[in-house]
Amino acid sequence: MTELKSEGTGAIRIADDVLAVIAGTAALEAEGVAGLAGIYSTDINNKAVRKHMAKGVTVKVTGDSVALSLAISVKIGAKLQEVSREVQQRVQGAVETMTGLAVAEVNISIGALVDENKRRV
Repeated sequence: MTELKSEGTGAIRIADDVLAVIAGTAALEAEGVAGLAGIYSTDINNKAVRKHMAKGVTVKVTGDSVALSLAISVKIGAKLQEVSREVQQRVQGAVETMTGLAVAEVNISIGALVDENKRRV
């Protein structure tokens, strides 16, 4: 649980799973991403995808900054470095905008390549 500093009106706490869902949702919006660790879908309206969203994201909070590690699967034919950079930018922007926390780093692990039919290759 991350506690944000507040101007005397009380404490604000954000669960690590909430940070993971913010990061996971942002990652799924990047072009070329097929899914997160073991979830080969980018449909965030799918109940199963939402339920396991935090599974592919590790959160480490230190003070007012957060380090995130994401395990993603990428569509075959996508440029891995470009996809990874876009995920890093989207995740950093979403987490900083929604929480006010500084993102120290966004580490990406590509665990699988996925074809058009969402099959792991």
